[in-house]
Amino acid sequence: MVMRTYPQLKALLDELYHRYSRPVFLSTSALGIPHRYSSLEDREIAAFVTASLAYGNVKQIHRSAETALKAMGESPARFVRQFNPTRDSARFQDVVHRFNSGVDLALLCHLLHQAIAAAGSLQAFFLKGYDPAHDDIKPALTSFVERMLSLDVSPFYPLGLLPAKAGVRFFFSSPAQGSACKRLNLFLRWMVRRGDAIDFGIWTEVSPAKLIVPLDTHVARIVRQLGLTTIKQPNWRMAKEVTERLRAFDPEDPVKYDFALCRLGVLKQPIPNLG
Repeated sequence: MVMRTYPQLKALLDELYHRYSRPVFLSTSALGIPHRYSSLEDREIAAFVTASLAYGNVKQIHRSAETALKAMGESPARFVRQFNPTRDSARFQDVVHRFNSGVDLALLCHLLHQAIAAAGSLQAFFLKGYDPAHDDIKPALTSFVERMLSLDVSPFYPLGLLPAKAGVRFFFSSPAQGSACKRLNLFLRWMVRRGDAIDFGIWTEVSPAKLIVPLDTHVARIVRQLGLTTIKQPNWRMAKEVTERLRAFDPEDPVKYDFALCRLGVLKQPIPNLG
């Protein structure tokens, strides 16, 4: 690990941000999939489905997300708003993504349908647990997960009880259990960040300053090499520590560097030496 001063590390991070935070690199990210939609509502739902499946290699993620979204038709938002478990669940029968099945995707749509019906939009449902006074997004994300998993599941589990090992739970990891919550933090980054051509900035009532960096294996390895953390296990504690270090370089938008750092890993590029 090369030891860098604060000015050196800021110069490196800013260089990476400007080098990679351009639309040409969206094809190397799962984020390129929701970018194919023009409607903000469709982008939101496509982003949630895609982020939920964002584990494994990039090609596998793209293939599974595209299969799931194809099953939802031209408008993912309309599909979710009109979702009927009896009528629509079979559309996902061919979707298998590692240990998640089509049943998990159908139940995910059922949960999203209920959340939107109850609050008017997915952002409004999330905001019920959001307080701008909180230090970061952890309390809101914990509340969101708890409330999503408390919604009706009886069309899929007749007793109305979600089994402890139900595959849909994997889409809703919680910081309360210490998880890094990579996929939910990724979705939040896509929805909340604004100011460049990468993230959507649709959720305008959530501050980018409250976001936590989405830690995947690439980012976890690179931030350790950069000296942004000494924690070895990618968990919430590590994600929070890395975010706090990044906040020193941009307090209003600490996770802006995430896309660029992840490109280094995905594209198998070395950390540049700016001298």
